[in-house]
Amino acid sequence: MANTYTQIYIQIVFAVFARQCLIPRAHKEELFKYITGVVKKRKQKVIAINGVADHIHLFVGMTPEIAVSDLVRDVKASSSGFFNDKHWTNGRFSWQEGFGAFSYSRSQIDSVVKYILNQEEHHRRKTFREEYLSFLKEFQVEYDERYLFKWIEDLPVEE
Repeated sequence: MANTYTQIYIQIVFAVFARQCLIPRAHKEELFKYITGVVKKRKQKVIAINGVADHIHLFVGMTPEIAVSDLVRDVKASSSGFFNDKHWTNGRFSWQEGFGAFSYSRSQIDSVVKYILNQEEHHRRKTFREEYLSFLKEFQVEYDERYLFKWIEDLPVEE
């Protein structure tokens, strides 16, 4: 778009279905490289990506050429297919429906990157549920408990 100049920084957080711990540590780097490729193909820039076994944080420099929801849809669809093609887990891998997206100013980039790159250390002290709810509170996002991520403990037990 001619004469359009933007600086949009978005942290996107999304989880494995029912927050199951399915992302293998041994394959995180390969998965993150794949996701980075999807984001680049959509003409956006990955600033940082990391996560733990049950969720991912993706920090992106975005242009207005694509909606955040479209980017997340493309990332989740492509990466779940990639994950399943690799057979990294028994059964079918899928991402949880929905995501969180939080905007930052340029002056906050370094602290957000540091936060994302230190996910393993961070989650030794705080659960994903605690982290996610703190984002919603910090960014004053109204939400309905019924529509938050499904948690593995919420799933029916198979007999």
